[in-house]
Amino acid sequence: MRITSLLKQNAILLDGKVSSKDEAIDKMIELMSGTGNVSDVEEYKRAVLQRESEGSTGIGEGIAIPHAKTSAVKQAGLSAMVVRDGVDFDSLDGAPVTLVFLIAAPNTKDNVHLDVLSRLSVLLMDETFTNNLRNAKSINEFLQVIDEAESKKFPEEKVNSMANGAKYRVLAVTACPTGIAHTFMAAESLETKAREKGITIKVETNGSGGAKNVLTKEDIAGADCIIVAADKKVDMARFDGKRVIQTKVANGIHKASELIDEAVSGNAPIYHSDERSEGASFEGEQESIGRQIYKHLMNGVSHMLPFVIGGGILIALAFLLDDYSIKPSNFGSNTPVAAFFKSIGGGAFGFMLPILAGYIAMSIGDRPALAVGVVGGYIASQGGSAFFGALIAGFAAGYLVVGLRKLFSFLPQSLEGIKPVLIYPFFGILIIGVLMTYAINPPLAELNKILTDALNGMSGSSKLVLGLILGGMMSIDFGGPINKTAYVFGTASLASGNFDIMAAVMIGGMTPPLAIAVATLLFKNRFTKRERESGITNFVMGLAFITEGAIPFAAADPLRVIPSLAIGSAISGALSMVFGCTLRAPHGGVFVFPVVGNAGMYIVALVIGTLVGSVLLGLLKKPVEE
Repeated sequence: MRITSLLKQNAILLDGKVSSKDEAIDKMIELMSGTGNVSDVEEYKRAVLQRESEGSTGIGEGIAIPHAKTSAVKQAGLSAMVVRDGVDFDSLDGAPVTLVFLIAAPNTKDNVHLDVLSRLSVLLMDETFTNNLRNAKSINEFLQVIDEAESKKFPEEKVNSMANGAKYRVLAVTACPTGIAHTFMAAESLETKAREKGITIKVETNGSGGAKNVLTKEDIAGADCIIVAADKKVDMARFDGKRVIQTKVANGIHKASELIDEAVSGNAPIYHSDERSEGASFEGEQESIGRQIYKHLMNGVSHMLPFVIGGGILIALAFLLDDYSIKPSNFGSNTPVAAFFKSIGGGAFGFMLPILAGYIAMSIGDRPALAVGVVGGYIASQGGSAFFGALIAGFAAGYLVVGLRKLFSFLPQSLEGIKPVLIYPFFGILIIGVLMTYAINPPLAELNKILTDALNGMSGSSKLVLGLILGGMMSIDFGGPINKTAYVFGTASLASGNFDIMAAVMIGGMTPPLAIAVATLLFKNRFTKRERESGITNFVMGLAFITEGAIPFAAADPLRVIPSLAIGSAISGALSMVFGCTLRAPHGGVFVFPVVGNAGMYIVALVIGTLVGSVLLGLLKKPVEE
């Protein structure tokens, strides 16, 4: 058991002011009580004093290691204090004590306190080590000195304990709807801050390629706390009984340091799974209704995107490879090759609405709601209510299954197994079918027709305004709710044949990182050395339609960066609309430029918007001093 896994930041005092041994012990117990490791402080104090009465734990060389093993301790822990002026601790050599470690061990069969005592004794024999602890300027430095000494003294243990997954002090799960940028940026930020603080961490990323670095049972059992920084549903039942912090993925990026501090403070709430085998509830941070709705929606969107992107690009290729002159009314399927791509792409694209509705429903009502939501989404796609109908179907199906759970909760336990495979699907699909057919589809189909006619009838200034709005929305929160709203609107418009809307959305998302990259070259004195070095990365991210590349710059100077980028993106989107550019693929980046309609002017619009954003950055940002 590593010292750094037992010693929390709030249990360290670098400038202790005590005048006696009793005061020193009281201060150390006060630090220990703040960790949450002790259930009965008075009982623990009695145990510490009892041990001290048997012989001083001042071992000499200015070091004391008081300790106690008692049922008043919930889990093993340490506190530490540096007393720069020294204090009389009845030490064996009579010298004043300047460095104190207090050990708390639960009353279990394994003698944790003896293991820790042994380890500390070995480390404290090194005079350089103890001097470095006494001279540490910060708590982070104090922990880093210990971590480096342990790693050097017990190198094989560090490798083995990390490999076995049992010694990570903090665990984390990061997940965003698309599983591309935010997921990994949050993971990197958490890992960096934990490393700076000398805290071991393991981060599971639920990205677009599936879960990576998955947390094991051993990891979870040995951790102090788990941070769940996610904007979509993750498996929570495995964390039952552990301290859990649940927050949005953006906080994993911008507030990693605060999250790590809270995780090791011992104050995070204990998480409890509910009675459902498929899901879990969170009893710590309470989410607002709006955030819950957003998470359910993004769970549907994240599962829908692979179908939309893969199918949409195949459909776009079909038009690229077809011959319009053969039969204009059948454009996209005139040649065998085009027909092949159109057939496969259309099949994949056709799953968009059922998958969207199904996974929204599953986020709310767990697995039994999936089939109900998929059927509701399919009826929406066939009945004319399209995207908005699928949204309503997903939420209706999810809450419908939640209601069915409660309605049939009176059934005996012997029938529990048939509920998810018979009762919920039968009644759920029947009810959602009735709702969609008679209550939701008719009015929404008419609304969709009105909206489609209005979009198709737009021209001139109205299209310019729409392009301004959509382009600007893509650059407000860089992958957040506003950005996702514009993107979902663009993908939904593809089904209505409004391909210019998707083009405006895509160009608005490419502009921010490109504008930053250009600005770091043109206005070098406005950026730090590290920011300038990341300029090349932003070129790549912009050309790949990864808007999130702008996040670090926006977080550092939001009042100047966000308006500059939003204006640049808005201009790109507006010019794309004015030039009549189109995009049949629901994705962005240079990869889809071959299927962009009026590609030459599309590039012009992108260049202009990028230059406007970069110039505004140069004008608004102040020179920095390295």
